[in-house]
Amino acid sequence: MQQRQRPENIMNVFDRKAKQIQKNRTAFIKDCYVYDYLKEEVAVRMVDRICDVKRKFNIAVELGCWRGHIARHITTDMIGTYYQCEMADKVLEQAYTSEEVPTYKLQVDEEFLPFKENSLDLVVSSLSLHWVNDLPGTFKQIHRCLKNDGVFIAAMFGGDTLFELRVSLQLAEEELEGGFGVHISPFTEVRDLGNLLNRAGYNLITLDIDEIQVKYPGIIELMKDLKGMGENNCAWKRKPMLRRKTIAKAQDIYKEMYGDENGIPATYQIIYLIGWKPDPTQAKSAQRGSATVSIKDLDKINQLIKEKDKDENK
Repeated sequence: MQQRQRPENIMNVFDRKAKQIQKNRTAFIKDCYVYDYLKEEVAVRMVDRICDVKRKFNIAVELGCWRGHIARHITTDMIGTYYQCEMADKVLEQAYTSEEVPTYKLQVDEEFLPFKENSLDLVVSSLSLHWVNDLPGTFKQIHRCLKNDGVFIAAMFGGDTLFELRVSLQLAEEELEGGFGVHISPFTEVRDLGNLLNRAGYNLITLDIDEIQVKYPGIIELMKDLKGMGENNCAWKRKPMLRRKTIAKAQDIYKEMYGDENGIPATYQIIYLIGWKPDPTQAKSAQRGSATVSIKDLDKINQLIKEKDKDENK
């Protein structure tokens, strides 16, 4: 009897139209590139992961390219043709394009990918997919578009991102207003991402976590930078405004709990994920019971390797 698959629970947490407007507004900020420090840093770390895969990708797509921070670092040794996709058209116009790699700009919503099945060698996304409602659906669409042995490499904000700001705002609102609203958008946990990638059909899945901590003079400067990054809240249940008294109280709480004489820290938890579309040529796990060395002998592994080499050379 065939087992029925459980249907995906598609959430509608984010107002995607509002997010598009928020992103496009950053294009009109004077010196808007000043706010891109975090996305530039993560893009560099993403390029390192692309370079770890020792092959050239003929056709690559970037979802949520922002102002082209990954494109600044790609070369013809890495990629043949590059497609930059961004839902915010004004930001896409500002995106840097590689001087070496032929690049095409496309206005694309990450929830509705226009690419053909089995057409892409590489899909990358840096700090964009945390605003997607149907993340399981997007993962499946990317999987469908990849060729066999194609790879998906992404970076997403993790659940501990901006925990200091979240706690400070909640405590301030609880004290002054008797309850708190949603000011920080919910982020995905690493265990959930692993399950989603597995259910979408990827294999050889790799997940790792990094933290970037940035110091700010105060909570106002932090919130201003988040707005400049296009990372202000777009959850449907977001509270429309914050009272001045609440912000001032949150500033005091933030500084008392986490700050020092140099300002207040903001933690950005970054989850890097890699998933491959299955192919018969990929390495497979060894069968259970095929090991020739016991775990209890791991401290003698170098000696055992030398003895094995001697036996083979006889």
